[in-house]
Amino acid sequence: MQHDEVIWQVIRHNHCSFMTKITTGNFCRNPNNVTGICNRSSCPLANSRYATIRDHDGFFYLYMKMIERAHMPTKLWERVKLPRNYEKALEVIDKHLMYWPKFLVHKNKQRLTKMTQMRIRMKKLALKTREKIMTTPRKEKKREARREVKAEKAAVLDKSIEKELLDRLKKGVYGDIYNYPVKEYNKVLAMEGLQAASEDEEEEEPEIEYVEGYEELEEEDDMEDFDDEETDHEDEETVAVDRKRGKREESQSKLEKDELGAKLKKKARVLVEVEHEDTNERQTTVH
Repeated sequence: MQHDEVIWQVIRHNHCSFMTKITTGNFCRNPNNVTGICNRSSCPLANSRYATIRDHDGFFYLYMKMIERAHMPTKLWERVKLPRNYEKALEVIDKHLMYWPKFLVHKNKQRLTKMTQMRIRMKKLALKTREKIMTTPRKEKKREARREVKAEKAAVLDKSIEKELLDRLKKGVYGDIYNYPVKEYNKVLAMEGLQAASEDEEEEEPEIEYVEGYEELEEEDDMEDFDDEETDHEDEETVAVDRKRGKREESQSKLEKDELGAKLKKKARVLVEVEHEDTNERQTTVH
């Protein structure tokens, strides 16, 4: 059978793996300790009847240990999930710890308030943006510095080889036979091609391009076009009226001419005289 006083005497005076001694006092690292202080009333090992609150994945649970389950270590602790509402969680604690010591009830409520405050602070900090400081090891820095020095030396060597080859080509040391690295030769050819292309571009005349103007100028042009369209429409109307007038005048002149011709035809008559030999009589007819 479990004896709490014997267990406490062994833990307190001999050795406890959860106890840490500091100048300010003795603390307990056991996750089931309700206060975090190493003393007789707060020790979860030396009390057969004990209760505490723990956090699992953002949810709070009330853990209760009873002496009736001391012979079953796998079922020693009873766990009850607490609601997220602080007031309802306090009601659940009062319900399950109704006949428990007042010290444990008070300490569990205190632990619940501290944990809810901690959860609120964590949410606020998660919403804020904070700078993340990244560290680089010294070995990597030294390795990169050595590689940079080697790369600079190789670049200087390549440039010196290119200069020497160009000088020999200009002097004609090798004559018509050239036997030197292909990469440097290709680089020189590329440089000459770029120079020739740049000279050709300089010699070419600049091309004329037509580009859209600013929006304000476009709006002004649109207004001018609108005005021009209105004036053109008015001009067209005036031209149409003039044409109608001209047609009317032409039709009137044609009618007048036709009337004059008809009158002239009526007035112009021909006299025809007919003489008969037998009878000296004359007949006149008018046409």
